[in-house]
Amino acid sequence: MLQLAVVVVVLIAVGAVSLAQSASTFDRVEGRRLTALAEQMAWSPLVRSQLDRPAPAEVLAPLVQRTMTETNVSSVTIADARGKILSASNPTLIGTPLPVTGSAVFDARGWSGYLLVDDSRELVAQTPVLGDAPRNHGEHLGTVMIGIASPSLVQSLIGASSYLLVYLGLASALGVVGSWLLARRIKRKTLGMEPHEIAGLAEHREAMLYGIAEGVVALDLQLRITLVNAVGRELLDLPDACVGKSLSELGIGDRLFDVLAGPGADEDEEASVSRSGENPKATDEIVVHHGRVLVMNRMNVIKDGRRLGSVTTLRDRTELARLERELGSFRSTTDLLRAQAHEFSNQLHIISGLIQIGEHDEVVSYIRTLRSHRESLDLEVTNRVRDTAVAALLMAKSSLAAERKVRLRLSERTALERLAPEDSADVATVVGNLVDNAVDAAAVPGATQGTDAAWVEVEMRQDASIVEIVVRDSGPGVAPELAEEVFTRGFTTKAAQGGERGIGLALTQLVCRRRGGEVAVANTADGAVFTARLSVGHRARHVMENIR
Repeated sequence: MLQLAVVVVVLIAVGAVSLAQSASTFDRVEGRRLTALAEQMAWSPLVRSQLDRPAPAEVLAPLVQRTMTETNVSSVTIADARGKILSASNPTLIGTPLPVTGSAVFDARGWSGYLLVDDSRELVAQTPVLGDAPRNHGEHLGTVMIGIASPSLVQSLIGASSYLLVYLGLASALGVVGSWLLARRIKRKTLGMEPHEIAGLAEHREAMLYGIAEGVVALDLQLRITLVNAVGRELLDLPDACVGKSLSELGIGDRLFDVLAGPGADEDEEASVSRSGENPKATDEIVVHHGRVLVMNRMNVIKDGRRLGSVTTLRDRTELARLERELGSFRSTTDLLRAQAHEFSNQLHIISGLIQIGEHDEVVSYIRTLRSHRESLDLEVTNRVRDTAVAALLMAKSSLAAERKVRLRLSERTALERLAPEDSADVATVVGNLVDNAVDAAAVPGATQGTDAAWVEVEMRQDASIVEIVVRDSGPGVAPELAEEVFTRGFTTKAAQGGERGIGLALTQLVCRRRGGEVAVANTADGAVFTARLSVGHRARHVMENIR
């Protein structure tokens, strides 16, 4: 209906312009013709000779009627110099004053325009009659006025163009058909929704996108951002004017680019989509971006079997990862107690068996051996590691490693003094993650190289402001193609063996970078070597303040 209203308004405007042009043409053409007729009659010797006679009406009446009939005008009027009508096409006007505008006629000047003649609006031309006889040469004898009625609206439309009504009719028909086709196409594109429904849907979408705590990023097939909410911009550090730009233009690369772009629409994916019409099952991906641990879930947008783009949701798990680290310390304690309980149970079984068979001397010797081993282990750890939290962690990891047939040992060059509580927590996090990954790698069946026993060696060195942690293992090492991205992708060492992905190494890198350090991996003849460095003490606080 709105389109039809626009068409009608345009047609009315076109008709009005045509009428205005027709009226202008009528005034110009007819005005010139009437002026010429009036001048011709004013120069007539008959008119000049009768204006000063006592009864000119009888002589001038035939001339007036013949002029009106032959020239197809509406009125012909002849008046004397004082403006009194002497002869007219309407005899009832004789003796009445001539209708004039201004003093042009009485000043012996011609004039043309619209006047009300005999209750009818006419376009008239008034021309003075001047004497040419020697006795009245140049004298104003009277006025000749010839007029034509103003055309009606229908006459103006017909006069505008002989085909104007046909044109307007065709334009109206085309407008109706075009409006119907356009409305039908728009309805199909908007799924049959009315404008107010579309507006409501857009409002609901905005409320949903900006009301949720997760980030949302939508991409088209050219990897241009078509939609992103405020949380998504914050998590990905995108500029405000990022919509419409591609991932490459925004400087997004590496792991983040791979997750957002997805594997692409290969032939197998397109074939599966065309057969089922459904999205393949999406999985969560872990990405470390600018100090944040992000969990991203990407889904393809498919309509009628055709891919339109993708939508990725983002969740910030940085705080959750910190809580997991804190929970990990309690879990380590639980695992330690479980491993020790298992170890003590085996030892008690041995002691009970020796007593039952009467080997009392062997019982005493076995208990002394166990005590000596425990004291030597505790003494080795506490002498080299003065920080109680890290020492306790190593003791717990030693028991857990022994349960998995892996020997955890300290390097002779290990020396770590007592640390501040916040420094101790971060060092323990790095050591725990690196040891866990090393034990996982060394415990893989057949992974040991050159020896029969699997082992993990921990070395910690400290100076005034830096703690360096080196963890070696007897595992297979890290695949060369993963050496650069093992931390950014959030792999554990199990990833090299095709295991599941984790965030242990990613968190290790996050802690090291937050403290102005770094973590790296290298392969040796024995296995993998992870080296982590991080600042402690006053320097660490200065670095963290600069980062903030």
